[in-house]
Amino acid sequence: MLTTQAFEIDRTKNTITLSRRIRTTPARLFAAWTTPEQVTLWWDPVGTPLADCQIDLRFGGKLRFVNAGHGHAFEGTFRVIEPPHHLAFDALGTKGDLTFAADGAETQMTLVMRCGSADQLEQFLKMGIADGTARTLDNLVAYIHRLY
Repeated sequence: MLTTQAFEIDRTKNTITLSRRIRTTPARLFAAWTTPEQVTLWWDPVGTPLADCQIDLRFGGKLRFVNAGHGHAFEGTFRVIEPPHHLAFDALGTKGDLTFAADGAETQMTLVMRCGSADQLEQFLKMGIADGTARTLDNLVAYIHRLY
């Protein structure tokens, strides 16, 4: 299946935007992002199942994902939960905003990471967070394509 993808860095807004157009429904993507059993299978950029995945899906609820290979935790707090179209969370000092917009048999998934400053954006880019997130989203696409 062909998936359309985009990647954009906006230094005027200190944002990293990644998007994928996927042949699936917003509900399936929302579940893939919010069900620990599913997130565990695609989150790690190298494709290894997570060592730990905790999701408290409510406003102010915590999320915690630990990659098996290096043990670093991705931790955050949910700000918005609007199934099946919108999730927002704070993590790593950034604001993540995730939307799922249906368009026929496909869904446009967009993730915007808003850094607090230009320095933080540059630090993220040097650390490879943008590239790692792109690989993680590619894993999600592959996971969805295997299921449906």
